[in-house]
Amino acid sequence: MLLGIDLGTTRTLVAAADRGNFPVVGFLDDDGELHEHLPSVVAAVDGRLVYGLDAVAAARDGAPVVRSFKRLLASPAVHGDQPVRIGDVEVPLSSLLTGFVVAVRDAVLHKSNAPRKKNDPALTAAVAVPAHAHAAQRFLTLEAFKRAGFDVKAMLHEPSAAGLEYTHRQPQSLSSKRTRVIVYDLGGGTFDASLVRVDGFHHEVVGSAGLNQLGGDDFDDALLSCALAQKKLDRAALSATTLDALREACRAAKERLTAQAKKVALDFSEQGHGEVSVTVDAFHAAAAPLVEQTLAAMQPLLGELDGDPMADVAGVYLVGGASGLPLVPRLLKERFGRRVFRSPYPAGSTAIGLAIAVSNEVGFTLKDRFSRCLGVFRERDAGRGLRFDTIFDPKRTLPPTGESITVARRYRARHNVGHFRYVECSRVDGAGDPVGDVVPVGDILFPFDAALRDQTSLVDVTVQRTDAGPEVEESYRIDPAGLVAVTITDLARGYTRAYTLGSG
Repeated sequence: MLLGIDLGTTRTLVAAADRGNFPVVGFLDDDGELHEHLPSVVAAVDGRLVYGLDAVAAARDGAPVVRSFKRLLASPAVHGDQPVRIGDVEVPLSSLLTGFVVAVRDAVLHKSNAPRKKNDPALTAAVAVPAHAHAAQRFLTLEAFKRAGFDVKAMLHEPSAAGLEYTHRQPQSLSSKRTRVIVYDLGGGTFDASLVRVDGFHHEVVGSAGLNQLGGDDFDDALLSCALAQKKLDRAALSATTLDALREACRAAKERLTAQAKKVALDFSEQGHGEVSVTVDAFHAAAAPLVEQTLAAMQPLLGELDGDPMADVAGVYLVGGASGLPLVPRLLKERFGRRVFRSPYPAGSTAIGLAIAVSNEVGFTLKDRFSRCLGVFRERDAGRGLRFDTIFDPKRTLPPTGESITVARRYRARHNVGHFRYVECSRVDGAGDPVGDVVPVGDILFPFDAALRDQTSLVDVTVQRTDAGPEVEESYRIDPAGLVAVTITDLARGYTRAYTLGSG
């Protein structure tokens, strides 16, 4: 079975590749009702965890629940052993993530309408991460799918996958003069945008931008703030369970909102707070700054366009569940005009694009970019200062599936121990320093002194300068998923150590 799986912040969608068609897979709940997504939710029931539709049902019965756990992956300090508490149950984040993906696998096999061949249990998938996902998020996501039994053929950036769905659905909008597409992807927890150049079946990402902590959850919270203010309720006085239920009511009301609506009706009766009606104008006033943040984040992409920023743009393509809020297309049309299109399946666009990518039936190709800057701090001026050495920059093209790209550094070691501090960032400034969303992704100690190589830990070893260090090679290999493997070698002795950045 060939699948595209979009692990979303609030909803996980799966699309299948089926003889040139790419249907979104439906999932059956215990009442036999079909849903076109699995809620990205986990609940604790009698000391065990349940996921997806089962977790939503458990939450209705009062079970403790964690929603939008994908947002934890976007934290700069995230690691696989990070504890997550659901009621009385505490599990490592990596185990929670793997458990959810196992639940996705089981739902596809046993509770879905996914097209499948008899006696073919293999699940081959393309999966996605936000374009500006840090190394740890990429690693944890990929590991969760592998541990859950998926054969992962590709891991793409979410807006890049949606760009494939655009070309599949809107080929008539592209021409020899209009060859570029701006994908505006506003999901439940993140915002991403990519500028994609299309030449026939070939797609090339020219640039990307994004906000790892802005999405539909924030619009839900804006609506909740409006409702609490109208009811004169103090958020701090409400329990976490009550707030979760109120926020869910706001999410459901937001998703029902139409362009003609004047008020947002909210029913807080189950939580003992009656009904409340928020004017759409008040909600839009609270939400508009969030949309403006996305437009500001997109601005660097417009700098990639020559002359008239929209002259060669076939369309601005709105995808992601949160793009369904009528305010979003309205503000984008005010900025970009009539070439703003919303996917007919905005929540499923990325999953459909992933299914296209994993299928060989359409013939689309994609050349994506690294989207971040990766480097390491090094000494300069004989230890009197530090400089940032950029290894991969945001313009670095990712290799095609099954291949990798390697760059290397060679030098004479000047210390007994090498301390490598790796950092990802949005970009470097004119002085070569990392700026914008600076995130540590690896801290490596390597024994240049051969006498230290039997020690299990180098943390307490005093770093000393030397003029007789070995010749060293640092090798950096980047794979199609954007993961970077580091190999450090003492060339004279052939001693080597290997690491994967972001793996903890």
